Amino acid sequence: MRTAPAIRDFHIVKREEDIGYYAGYVGSAYMLGRALTSVLWGVVADRYGRKPVIIIGTATVVIFNTLFGLSVNFWMAIATRFLLGALNGLLGPIKAYATEIFRNEYQALGLSTVSTAWGIGLIIGPALGGFLAQPAEKYPNIFSKDSLFGRFPYFLPCLCISLFALGVMIACFWLPETLHKHIQDGDSYDKMESGKDKIVEAGEKTPKKSLLRNWPLMSSIIVYCIFSLHDMAYSEIFSLWAVSPRKFGGLSYSTEDVGNVLSISGAGLLVFQTFLYPYLERLLGPIMVTRICGIMSIPLLSSYPFIAMLSGISLKILLNCASVAKNTLSICIITGTFLLQNRAVDQEQRGAANGIAMTAMSLFKAAGPAGGGAIFSWAQKRRDAVFLPGNQMVFFILNIVEFVGVLMTFKPFLVQRED
Repeated sequence: MRTAPAIRDFHIVKREEDIGYYAGYVGSAYMLGRALTSVLWGVVADRYGRKPVIIIGTATVVIFNTLFGLSVNFWMAIATRFLLGALNGLLGPIKAYATEIFRNEYQALGLSTVSTAWGIGLIIGPALGGFLAQPAEKYPNIFSKDSLFGRFPYFLPCLCISLFALGVMIACFWLPETLHKHIQDGDSYDKMESGKDKIVEAGEKTPKKSLLRNWPLMSSIIVYCIFSLHDMAYSEIFSLWAVSPRKFGGLSYSTEDVGNVLSISGAGLLVFQTFLYPYLERLLGPIMVTRICGIMSIPLLSSYPFIAMLSGISLKILLNCASVAKNTLSICIITGTFLLQNRAVDQEQRGAANGIAMTAMSLFKAAGPAGGGAIFSWAQKRRDAVFLPGNQMVFFILNIVEFVGVLMTFKPFLVQRED
């Protein structure tokens, strides 16, 4: 659920242009919490298994996402988002899990599934918020203003997400554990079926190498962080830009309109990542796919201020096409960096490696919403500037970050592990 409408309802801003600042703080609180604990959760996953951390993470979503929907003021919203980030360490172990449960030739499919699910969550979540937020106003025949959903206008979408997370948490109890079950032979499935699989305990392996001195890992994490900063800032800015008034260079969209756009993006993303990305990765490799997608994103983002000049059906068609393309390119980039990170380490260090990646990425992503919201608010106050007025400056700055990320995909900065 996007935070801009909620910030407006907390009545803490005096000017429309300042909503971006406060919305950015709420988004950054989650990332700050995750940055403080991701390495710890990675170590726990390496010691006790991926499955317990995944279950605890989904339980955290159930509790604190529900409480976020019941927030009565700005500071309660900040606190619940921070605790959700700090206690939810599942993304790193899930990436390790997806790498370990698939054979080498299917790892691209496994990690593209993770990044697709993550990307669709980032899209469908706000879309669900757009459809279900403020139900007493949108559906007065079903929800009265005196009901719980009338007093807490953002509780319904949070409750739906929490109920979904509860179902996922229950299903996770049937997941097989992958830690300490590293099959040396590539044909692992045949061996598992015949009962002749070779179990290698992590403690019996050679001494662990320093992850911080593993340049293939660290370089891929840095590239991942740059693109994650861009994606988080873009996600924040897109929502603010879409709902901001036309006089400020926005689209004057309602939360429901934004939800429609993001839903279409989610469907397009699912199709591309499931059927096309694994083929592209095998054909070009993760670095080349990441590089090409980063380059293609730059002219696409440059077109956004001009899309805002359209109206009617032409606006809807072009905006949906641009949104599908942008989100697909972003997830392709993230999937490529996921593959590079998990191929750079052995199994017994994979949880900790993903924990380091999540910590670094969360710090960058914590800056994304706050920085994106601040830049957006600043740009709206310079609509009459000669050089890149208004939102043109916003998307120009996003393109600078994307360009830096593309440059970092070249040698000698980014290298792959030599097997």
